[in-house]
Amino acid sequence: MKTIASAGPWITQLEIDYVTDACTNGWYNNWSGYIDKFEESFASWIGVKYAISTSSCTGALHIIMAALDIKEGDEVIVPEATWIATLSAIVYLGGTPVFVDIEKDTWCISPEDIERKITSRTKAIIPVHNYGHPADMKRIREIANKYDIYVVEDAAPGLGSKIDGAVVGSFGDVAAFSFQGAKPLVTGEGGMIVTDNEDIYKRCYYFWDHCRGEDKVLWNTDIGFKYKMSAIQAALGLGQLERVDEIIEKRRQIYFWYKEFLGQSDKFLMNIERDGYYNNFYVPTIVLNDDYSESQRDHLSRKMSDAGVLNRPFWRAISKMVPKFTPTNTPIADGICARGINLPCASKLERDDIEYAAETTLKLLDNL
Repeated sequence: MKTIASAGPWITQLEIDYVTDACTNGWYNNWSGYIDKFEESFASWIGVKYAISTSSCTGALHIIMAALDIKEGDEVIVPEATWIATLSAIVYLGGTPVFVDIEKDTWCISPEDIERKITSRTKAIIPVHNYGHPADMKRIREIANKYDIYVVEDAAPGLGSKIDGAVVGSFGDVAAFSFQGAKPLVTGEGGMIVTDNEDIYKRCYYFWDHCRGEDKVLWNTDIGFKYKMSAIQAALGLGQLERVDEIIEKRRQIYFWYKEFLGQSDKFLMNIERDGYYNNFYVPTIVLNDDYSESQRDHLSRKMSDAGVLNRPFWRAISKMVPKFTPTNTPIADGICARGINLPCASKLERDDIEYAAETTLKLLDNL
């Protein structure tokens, strides 16, 4: 039986050569060579001054939340539909995530609902560029400026996505990226903090480096973190970054193959790309129409996997999933989370793989 991978990277000899060199020569006085180059190159590509490599996007967000002094009593606005890492660091530090509904078409956080949820305790907003489509950063920035709160982009799914030609990660006060193995650009595990704000950069670096004092060896002035990237990971990331345009174009091609083979069905909707936006289409997704139930979605998902079309559900509605949170009124997110399926999107997939995945999905949906 044919098996279509749900996610995975595209690695070439360039990355293998860089990693081999890092293994062989990336020690002693050369220990930071690949790390420095990866950070500098990534910052330049995003169009910001500063970048700090990390062991994960979760770690990057933890550092950022600490740098912004998120603490007990502070509220941070997050989308109801996202991976839980978006809000984990808020909880680590004693803050409170405030859940906001998403837009029907982009599946990103709703600016209108953001403004409804702001209180005197709101300290930051974390928009997520869900499945590759950029959040409405112009409107979100306007709201943040009006209420004098931080914007922290969770750009984990948005690598290379753009608004009016500007790359995501360049709109917020600070942003976090992921290079986990399912992402377009991978380092195995890994992440990156980027910012144009020197004060935020210095605070992030301070926590990233175990809060070391500047003028003494092995002298620490607070409790920091160990979320650093290795030279071997950075070498892999640098090789991937040098190929980033073709990698993103391949992910977009996979989406457009799905659009071709799935056709204009009246049973589901797919990802969109608003005018003026560039979607990396990191995860092609179908959302079944309102007359389908969550149990029908789950049944379809199982049948697809049984047929070799490996898939995942849409994000869960977090405030209803995690017992410690109070369920929030987010009807759009609830419906999409209950009826969405992430299609196979590994970067190595080719046209015939997508044709098989699409035709299998349509056949099973007809018999649902």
